[in-house]
Amino acid sequence: MTRATAVRAVLAVAVLLVSVYITLTMSPRLGLDLQGGTRIVLQARDTATVEADRETTDRTLEVLRQRIDSLGVSEPTLTRSGEDRIIVELPDVQDPRQATEVIGRTAQLTFHAVEGEGTDQSEKKTPSPDTDPDRLTLPDEQGRLLALGEPRLSGAGVEDAKAAFDAQGGAGWTVSLEFRKGAGQDWKKLTGEAACHPAGDDRRRVAIVLDEKVISSPQVDPSVGCGAGLPSGATQITGSFSADEARDLALLIKGGALPVPVEIVEQRTVGPTLGAAAIDASAQAALIGAAATALFITVVYRLFGALAAVALGAYGVISYAALIALGVTLTLPGLAGFVLAIGMAVDANVLVFERAREECADRPERSLRSALTTGFQKAWSAVADSNATTLIAAGLLFFLGSGPVKGFGVTLAIGVVASMFSALVIARALTEIAANSRFVSDYRGVNGIGRPGAVRTWLVRKDPKLFRKSARWLVVSAALVAVAVAGIVVRGVDLGVEFTGGRLVEYSTSRPVDVETARDSIAAAGFGDAEVTTAGDGDLSVRTGKLDNDGEHALRTALAEEGGETTKVRDELIGPSLGDELRRNALIALGVAVAVQLAYLAVRFRWTFAVASVAAMVHDVILVVGAFAWLGRPVDGIFLAALLTVIGYSVNDSVVVFDRVRELWGANRRTPLDTIARRAVLQTVPRTVNTGMGALFILVALAVLGGDSLADFALALLIGIVVGTWSSVFTAVPGALALERSAKAPPPPVPGKGKGTSRGKARAARRDPLDNGARV
Repeated sequence: MTRATAVRAVLAVAVLLVSVYITLTMSPRLGLDLQGGTRIVLQARDTATVEADRETTDRTLEVLRQRIDSLGVSEPTLTRSGEDRIIVELPDVQDPRQATEVIGRTAQLTFHAVEGEGTDQSEKKTPSPDTDPDRLTLPDEQGRLLALGEPRLSGAGVEDAKAAFDAQGGAGWTVSLEFRKGAGQDWKKLTGEAACHPAGDDRRRVAIVLDEKVISSPQVDPSVGCGAGLPSGATQITGSFSADEARDLALLIKGGALPVPVEIVEQRTVGPTLGAAAIDASAQAALIGAAATALFITVVYRLFGALAAVALGAYGVISYAALIALGVTLTLPGLAGFVLAIGMAVDANVLVFERAREECADRPERSLRSALTTGFQKAWSAVADSNATTLIAAGLLFFLGSGPVKGFGVTLAIGVVASMFSALVIARALTEIAANSRFVSDYRGVNGIGRPGAVRTWLVRKDPKLFRKSARWLVVSAALVAVAVAGIVVRGVDLGVEFTGGRLVEYSTSRPVDVETARDSIAAAGFGDAEVTTAGDGDLSVRTGKLDNDGEHALRTALAEEGGETTKVRDELIGPSLGDELRRNALIALGVAVAVQLAYLAVRFRWTFAVASVAAMVHDVILVVGAFAWLGRPVDGIFLAALLTVIGYSVNDSVVVFDRVRELWGANRRTPLDTIARRAVLQTVPRTVNTGMGALFILVALAVLGGDSLADFALALLIGIVVGTWSSVFTAVPGALALERSAKAPPPPVPGKGKGTSRGKARAARRDPLDNGARV
């Protein structure tokens, strides 16, 4: 065993032990669909200047969403009910009391000059009748009354707010403020005016008021001269805060004030949106699919495939531990995507093994260990580029998106990092240890990479001329896109209740009704997409799309058959949980991610390859949406998660193909590009087929055995993987060939050739990785 292999083995064991410890000692945070949570109903109230109508309630909902995201609550559901109510559903909240306090605060932050000591007539915290209504008299932190001037700036001028512990100054927990450009000048002017008064004078203070309560009224430091003022980044709010109080204040300021105040009118516990039977069926399907994938990779790559399956199991443990440690809320689609990622994580192993098979076929005399090492080296560029593009997308979705889109970015990034660690550290350590065995090295049929695979052998024998007339493939792709667009235009896209809103009805029954029975009864009545949960003490809550009075009567009749006399206790129209701002942020994040991926691929490859890859991705998205339009299936939050996964898969496939094109073209600069492309596709088809099969086993199991809960999720991904595999070969490559005909850039450089390359260096580059160069 070499030193590098030993280091990888020790690192793998250490990470696995930590992951197992986290898995056994920490509990996962489950979403509303798996565990239920807390439902809070907020009533928006009018103010003297703002009416609590539909528009202001929607704006209030978006501010609340930012606050809840800052609280660390993932996968919440927020919907508008009627014109002026907001329903907030929080999964697995550790401290519901703290959540309700933070959610319900108006958070009107203002900054005032202190005009002196206040008078007794202001004890009721109302403006004096003889003064401007904008001037307040409020007690400071010690209870002394202060007369405050009119607000000079508000929380809207705050760019950022952070809680920090001031150990050096002894101020304890503070909140640091960073103002926007214009507000920063107002702050500097305000503190500059206060600095004109002598030290110790109340007028040298600046009052920071939150919801008509002075939270801090610091003196301007004596070092600040009259008219000079404090710069924007030097502002701290102090006030003997605890750590939690400082963090809550920072997120309230950063999240912004509510456009209208809200009042909590109801708080109750709600049950999971999925029943135990559906969850069990989905878990069983996931296990069967993962086992089938492990068996498939073992059959194809024999011993090394079995070792890769072990590494995939380790990947599952590591990524699951990371999700728990980061507090990611796990929903059923999220868990299904996690299991799917296990199947897709086999991609890096397949790339390495196929490269090693090529080395063994080209140079049969070389050792197994040498071929394996070369396989890892040559596969590195494809693994790095495909995962880099995915990490770029994940990072931008996290920083620019919100709500479930942000959560998807976190899960995606964890999956990418864990899969790379699994393939490049764990799987490599296991296969290198096995390759050192004489038995494994001598018997090529045992190790799985000593002989070429059946797919590769068949393709080499047939040698199909795929791109002799490459334009015909673009015509086929254009025709498929036209069919998909026709479905979107003619049939329309059936947007789910998350996008359109709908109706929320709660019923009370004279006899207890199990939620599973209620779901079955409602589905039998024709409302298969309705979401049924328990609410409060035995009531049943039904959330569905657009529902007229006849439909509501059918719902109540279906429940009455099982529960006897059924009384409607709540009936409200609800808005979309994926509102306009969230959808807009998601589209912006996705657009920026695509643009950055385009730039990255243009730098790493060629602009023609980058444009072709992005075009293939757009092709895949249109086909998946068009297929759902023709099938009449709903486009909801679960579909959104599946579509984001398809986008990542499509780009990965194209990157692998173009990585091989770049390598072959650089080594054969005079060979026609269509011939290079044909060879590259034929050499990467085994990887594409084996990776796709690894994911398809899991998806078929989820679609067939997972029940209705995951049927649409699995269907979208099945379609996406099939069209993604097609487009990476028959859309991206022909597209790049068409663009290259008008491009004037020279072919890529010969791999490994650079300035100062000598014959000795060339020989060193071709040297066996296990040859140290010594000669006798």
